[in-house]
Amino acid sequence: MMIVASRYAKSLIDLAVETKQLEEVRNDMRLIAQVCKENREFVILLESPVVKTDKKMAIFKSIFDGKISATTQAFLDIIAKKRREGFIDNIAFAFDEQYKAYKNITSAVITTAVKLDDATKAQIMKIVKESVKGEVDLVEKTDKSLIGGFVLTVNDKQIDTSIKRKLNDLKKNFSGNLYVPDLN
Repeated sequence: MMIVASRYAKSLIDLAVETKQLEEVRNDMRLIAQVCKENREFVILLESPVVKTDKKMAIFKSIFDGKISATTQAFLDIIAKKRREGFIDNIAFAFDEQYKAYKNITSAVITTAVKLDDATKAQIMKIVKESVKGEVDLVEKTDKSLIGGFVLTVNDKQIDTSIKRKLNDLKKNFSGNLYVPDLN
């Protein structure tokens, strides 16, 4: 499934670069991804074999008409004609990943128990930028279950300094029977 999405995303990137509309198409794909994320019913409708292709194309046009470029609209039409509209959310995700690779942008995700202030975010950005080449796209998430500390994920590396992890480590250490009776 992701292979199909990746191929369509690659084709769209190539077309956008060729027509010098990469940023515009990226914004369009972000809008499409947002609609798919916020409207699960929309994705289910697109995946449904019961709904005819022409109806799906009409839905695309009614939702995105005037909001996306002609290039992206033509791409959506091609996807619908090829009966691949059920992959649109995956294509939008794959497009974003390939866009970041094309522009040499590294994604970093910082998860904390509370929202970070601007100074702390800037400090984290500085540290991450020193360890990677190119730009950094920092995504901030909050998870109260961490209690404190943070989890930083950059590419395939993760630094977990959360209190939750430390408590889990303690739990593992105490779960083993460490009692050794005095043999004398």
